[in-house]
Amino acid sequence: MDWSNMRLHAGAGVLSLLMFCMARSSAAAAVPPVRVGVVLDLTSDLGRKSHTCISMAVDDFYHKHPNYATRVELRLKDSRGDLVKVAHAAEELMDKNAEVQAIISPQTSSEDAELFAGIVEHSNIPILSSSTATSPASSSSLRSRFFVRTAPNISSQAAPIAAILEAFAWRAAVLLHEDSPYGVGLLSALVHAFQGSRGLTDSVAVPRDATDSRVDAALLALKTMPTKVYIVHMPPALAARLFRRAVVAGMMSEGYVWVTTAGVGNAADSLPNPGDIDYMQGAVSLRPYVPATDQVRSFWRRFKARFRQENPGLEHDDPTVPVTLLWLYDTAWAAAAAAETTFRTAQPTAFIDALLVTKFDGLVGRFGLVDGQLQVSVYEIMNIIGNGARTVGFWVPGLGITTSLYPSGARKELKQILWPGETAAVPIGWNKSPSRGSLRVGVPVRRGFTEFVEISTDPSIATDRVSGYCIDVFNAVMARLDYTVAYHYQPANANMTYDELVKLVHDKKADAVVGDVTIRSGRMKVVSFTTPFTDTGWSMIIAQKDRNNSMWIFTKPMTPELWLTSLAFFLITGFVVWAIEHKINPRFRGTPWKQLGILFYFAFSTMVFSHKEKLESNLSKFVVIMWVFTVLILTSSYTANLTSVLTIQQLNPTMNEWTDSDYVGVQADSFIEGMVREMGFDEARFRRYTSMDQYADALDKGSDNGGVTAIFAEVPYLRLFLSRYCQGYSMVGPIYKSGGFGFVFPKGSPLVEDVSRAILELAEEDGLTPIDNKWFRHPGACVGRRSRGEDDARLGLWRFRGLFLINAVVSCFMLLIHVTMVVSRERASGSQLRADTEATTGVMPWLRAWLQRFDAFEGPQGEPVHNCQGTVEENPLQGPATGADLQDDAMGDSDSTPVGDTDSGRNAASIPVSEENSRLVGGSSTRPFPHEPAPPALAPM
Repeated sequence: MDWSNMRLHAGAGVLSLLMFCMARSSAAAAVPPVRVGVVLDLTSDLGRKSHTCISMAVDDFYHKHPNYATRVELRLKDSRGDLVKVAHAAEELMDKNAEVQAIISPQTSSEDAELFAGIVEHSNIPILSSSTATSPASSSSLRSRFFVRTAPNISSQAAPIAAILEAFAWRAAVLLHEDSPYGVGLLSALVHAFQGSRGLTDSVAVPRDATDSRVDAALLALKTMPTKVYIVHMPPALAARLFRRAVVAGMMSEGYVWVTTAGVGNAADSLPNPGDIDYMQGAVSLRPYVPATDQVRSFWRRFKARFRQENPGLEHDDPTVPVTLLWLYDTAWAAAAAAETTFRTAQPTAFIDALLVTKFDGLVGRFGLVDGQLQVSVYEIMNIIGNGARTVGFWVPGLGITTSLYPSGARKELKQILWPGETAAVPIGWNKSPSRGSLRVGVPVRRGFTEFVEISTDPSIATDRVSGYCIDVFNAVMARLDYTVAYHYQPANANMTYDELVKLVHDKKADAVVGDVTIRSGRMKVVSFTTPFTDTGWSMIIAQKDRNNSMWIFTKPMTPELWLTSLAFFLITGFVVWAIEHKINPRFRGTPWKQLGILFYFAFSTMVFSHKEKLESNLSKFVVIMWVFTVLILTSSYTANLTSVLTIQQLNPTMNEWTDSDYVGVQADSFIEGMVREMGFDEARFRRYTSMDQYADALDKGSDNGGVTAIFAEVPYLRLFLSRYCQGYSMVGPIYKSGGFGFVFPKGSPLVEDVSRAILELAEEDGLTPIDNKWFRHPGACVGRRSRGEDDARLGLWRFRGLFLINAVVSCFMLLIHVTMVVSRERASGSQLRADTEATTGVMPWLRAWLQRFDAFEGPQGEPVHNCQGTVEENPLQGPATGADLQDDAMGDSDSTPVGDTDSGRNAASIPVSEENSRLVGGSSTRPFPHEPAPPALAPM
C-alpha cells in the first residue's frame, strides 16, 4: 500500500476543507446580522425564563443550520413590568438607529399585548406575539399584516367549551372575564358557539386591579343566580385571586361547575404562587394539545439546565416550565428562518413576507401561519386535581370530545372528573333552592278572562290567592321538577302592560312570569319562553245562523211584517186585476162567490207562476208583470234563506264580504290589533272588549246596532268563549300563526328546557286534560245566544221597501187609469146611465145604480147588452145567447165545452151547417178569430 500517496491525498482534503470553512467565514462576516428586538420583564420569573427560551431557540437554529449566511442578533430591552417602560422600549427598538428587523413580544399581560398591537399600526416593523393574552381583534389581519400572532387564537376555544357543556347537558353558563379587550374577545365567539339550546345567562367583568371586596361582590351576584356553571377567561394571576375568593364564598363546593380557558390551563403547572392551585380543585380547563415527543422532552431537560446556569443566584430545585414557552421557542426559530431570506432581497417588507410563508416542524407541531395567526386544531381537556392537572379527554374538530386522539377506539365522552367538593357526581348546573328562598313568580292582572289568571283576596290567608288555568299548569309542571314556587303580586302591576311585565324578568326583578303571556319574537330578544302550553294561533268568531227544529221553521226566513205585507199585496194585486178585467173578460164573471174565488185564486197562483186566466186589458197585464217580478224576488230570497236555515250550520265570511259598515272586535291591549290592521282593516272600525259577556253582546247586536260582525282573538280565548257560549257562535276562517302562551324566564335560564320538557311530558301523559276540563268545560254553564240574534238574519220588510213601493205605485196608477176610462166612456155615451140615475132618489140608490152600471159586462168590444144576467154578445151563428149560455161561457176557459154540447134549450143537431161552420160553432170563442172574417149567418130551415 502506498502510504505516501494516501498521506498526500489526505493533506489535500484537509487543506480544501480549511479553505472552504475560511471562505464561508469570510462570507458570513460580510453579511450584516439581522437584529431582532426582544422586550421582556426581567424582574419576573417568567421574563427570565422567556429570555432563556429565546436564546436557546436561536442557538439551536444555527447549530442545526451552520452553513446559513445570516445571524440573528438579539437586542434585549427590560421593561421591569411597567407599561410606560414597555412603550419606551418599543420606541427605542423602532428607532432607525436600532435597525431592528422585528420585535418579539412574549408578554402575558393583556395591556402589554394590546399596546404592541396598537404600535404596529404606525410602523412597518413586524411584531411577533406569542402571548395568549391578545384579543382576536388585535391579531386580525384586517388590522395590520405586521402584527403576527404565533400563539393560539383565544376565539378557537369557544367550540370546545360549548362541547363540554353539551356533554353534561348544561344549558346555560355565566362568563367571568377580565375587563379588557382580551377578556371581551371570547364573548362574541361563545355567543356564536352557544347558538341553539345553550346560552350565556350573563357575563361579569372583573378589572385586573379589582380589590377583594369588588371580587366578592361579583361572586355574590353569581351566587344568587340559578345558573351554577361558570366560565373563567382571565390571565393566571387574576384567575388565581378569583378562585381564592370563591373558596371563601363557598362556591368551590358541591353543585358548582368551573371551566377555565387556556389562559389558566397553560399555566396550571406554573402559577404565580405555589399554593394557588389548591383553590382551583375540581375545575376543568383547556389548553392546546402539545404532543409529548422526544424533542419536547429534550427541550425541557436542556432548558432547566441552561436556566440554572444563567441564573445561579436563584434558589430552585426543579423550575416549572409553562407550556407557553414552547410557542415562544417556535417564534424565535421562525424569526431566524425568515432572517435567512431577508438578506437576499432589498424589499422593505422582505422579513414579514418571508415570515408569513415560513413552515417547519416545531416543538408544538407544524408551524404555519394562516391570516397572520397560528392555527391550533386539537385542545386538551384537563381536570385540576392535587398539585397539577390530569388529562380527561380531547376536543378534535369534526370529531368533538373523545377520550383518545385515535378515532377508531375513542369514546365520545370524558374520563371521570372530580368536581368541586371532591365529588364524582356530575352537577346539574343550576340550583333548585336559591339562597333567597323559593322562586319568585310574577303574575299579570287580568281585567277579563279571569279563567286564565285571577288574583283574589282569601280571608283565610294573609296574602292574595292566585288561581286560574295557567297557574294550575305551572304548579303541575313545577311539582314534577320538585321546585318551590312563591307567587308575587304587587298592586303597582295592575296597570302594567304585558311587555312591561316581561321586562321585570329581564331586569331580574322576578324569576319568572306565569300567565296568558303570548310568545312574541320581540319579547324573545330579552327573555326566554318555554314551549307553548296552549293552542297556538289566532282567529275570529261570528254569530251563527240559528238552527230551529220547529214545525213552523218555514216561516223563519221572513219577519212577520214582511209576511203580512206580502199577503196584503197579494190581495191588492188580485183586486186590481179583477177590477180591470171583470167588465171585459168573461173569465172574471159569475156569481159574487165565484168572482171572489177567482180573485183569490188568480192572486195566489202568481206566487208559483201557475195562473192561466187570459187577460184582456193591457193595464191588468202591466200590473201582473210588475207583481210577478216582485214575487220572483221574494220567492228567490225566501228559498235562499230557507236553504241556509236548513243546511248551513254557520256563516264563513271572507275578506271579500266585508263592507264599510262592518265593525270588528279585538281584545283590548293585545297584539291582535296590529295583526288585524295589517290585514287591511281600518282602525276606526275597531271596537275593543275585555270579557266574554262583552263578546257575546257585541256579536248579538251586530255592526248596525252598536256591535260587531266578528271578533278577532287568540285561540285560547276563543276556546274559552265557546266553552261558555256553546250555542249560536262559531270560530271560522283560517287560524293565523302565533306563538301561543308560554312561561317567561330570564334569558338563558336553565329552567326553560326543564319546564318545556315537563310540559311535553304532561301533554303526552294526558295530564293537561283534567286541567282543561276544569277551566274550559263548565257543566251546566253553557248558555245560548239571545233571541235578538235570530231576527238579524231574517228577511225584513225594510230590505224590500223599494220593491213594494214600485208595485203599489203601478197598481194604483193602472187602477186609476181604468176608472178614468170607464167614467169617461160612460159620460160620453151616458144616456142609459142618466136614465137610471134620474129614476132614483137619494144617495144610496144613485150609488147602487152607478155600481150596477160599473159591474155591467161589456164584452171584449165594449158593447153592453142588458138582461137579467148582464150583457151578452149576439152570436152571428147561433143568434142571441141565453143567460145560461153566457154564464157557462164566462166561467169557462179557452178550452171550454163546444156550444153544440151545451144545454141551451135548442136541438143543435137540427141545425144544418157546413163542415167549416161546424168547426167554427164547436170552438170555444163566441166570436170570430181576429184574423178571420166573420162567417155569414145561416138562415133557419
